[in-house]
Amino acid sequence: MACFSDFEALSFDCYGTLIDWETGLTQAFREWSDAIDVERALELFGSIETEKEQKYPSAPYPEILVRVCVALGEMLDVPVSAEQAAIFGASVGRWPAFPDSSEALAKLQQRYKLIILSNVDRGSFFLSETRLGINFDAVITAQDVGSYKPDLRNFEALFRCAGKMGIARDKILHVAQSRFHDHEPAQKLGLNSVWIDRRHHLAGPGATPESTLSDADLKWRFPSMKTFADAVFEVQA
Repeated sequence: MACFSDFEALSFDCYGTLIDWETGLTQAFREWSDAIDVERALELFGSIETEKEQKYPSAPYPEILVRVCVALGEMLDVPVSAEQAAIFGASVGRWPAFPDSSEALAKLQQRYKLIILSNVDRGSFFLSETRLGINFDAVITAQDVGSYKPDLRNFEALFRCAGKMGIARDKILHVAQSRFHDHEPAQKLGLNSVWIDRRHHLAGPGATPESTLSDADLKWRFPSMKTFADAVFEVQA
């Protein structure tokens, strides 16, 4: 059975795992309209975003968000102007980092190469990387691949990137919040993964579509990046 010391690289989902995208989305909703039911909007966001990403796989993420905003407005019966949709589409750089992300990443970087595998564009991620205060060893975005997770092509891109760094695919440990976007495809490809259960204290799936995986299907589960990083160093001490 694999243990943390078996791995040489950690690949990360960013939004929902390192960046608090639900708080960021909530703030963006509020900038758009105070009349929005946030929980309802978050749940609708998950399904609409996935539909738009599958329909427009080569579209940059800000464009996806614009399309999601317009569709949300129609479903919630809330007017959306072109300007409001554009502001929503450009909101990623304003989404806050989880308070424990930077310190945990800095700690983990002492032992592992850190790779980002994210469903955004390069420009948006650059702003988030600045918030996190970490220089990742490699960054792979949906813009680079031309598709969005859970498409397996994104994970194949991860394997190719790691291979160029001299890291075999069985030496990668994927770290993510979303079971739908990350853990399901990881299991299909035999990629070990850690579930950062950021919504452990909340009901419902939030802004992420429901998953076919159960809690029991995931070997490693932590409520935060801090507890994961602490566990890695405790085991390897």
